[in-house]
Amino acid sequence: MTIPRLPLPLHDELFLLGHDDDNGQPYIHRQALALGLAGAVLIDLFLAGRIVLGPNDDSCPAREQLLRLRSYQPVGDLIADSAIGYIRHGRATPPVREFLVGFADDLYERARAGLVAAGILRQTTRRRLGGLVHTDTYLLTDSRWSIVARTRLRYVAEGREQPDSHTGALAGLVAALGLTTYLHLDEDVGALTAYLAAVAREHHRSVQVITAAVDAAAGDLATIYR
Repeated sequence: MTIPRLPLPLHDELFLLGHDDDNGQPYIHRQALALGLAGAVLIDLFLAGRIVLGPNDDSCPAREQLLRLRSYQPVGDLIADSAIGYIRHGRATPPVREFLVGFADDLYERARAGLVAAGILRQTTRRRLGGLVHTDTYLLTDSRWSIVARTRLRYVAEGREQPDSHTGALAGLVAALGLTTYLHLDEDVGALTAYLAAVAREHHRSVQVITAAVDAAAGDLATIYR
């Protein structure tokens, strides 16, 4: 097994920040987190120069911006590379929202399986009711995997570091999904969420568009489950 390098792909870091380190339970609805993971994959592809969005102006809502492939070359991440194939063999120019909803379908399970295969998560089975009920739990093999991502956001929130594009995008996704409270920072959650969202807006416009589409899609999902 090859030990992954830090930082992890954006979707892996978001998955870890979306779960409790101690019990492996997700902080938010799995489908909402999956939408965030799909957005993280798109951002990784954009930062790797594999996709572009258009039109590159304010005339089109975020969810309706179109995805176009600049390169079919793999990036070396199984999930990101599968997204390239998904865009290539699907509609020629899928809107961002359409991609998020479609690609997120089984993404939570695939992302978790990838983290298990990489040795970052381990699967354990708990038995209840005299062994009649089995519950699978996925726990970190080493807390550093989530600590590194959480610490980068902490340093940004405290003004100790200027975020790179990767960390800025992570800040925006955490804010959009309502995960700020689980960073365990001694700050007003509302103010911190607004600050992280502002940090994200200082980076690439396409990253802003993807994050806004995640926010809108997750909001629509929350309306359904009310």
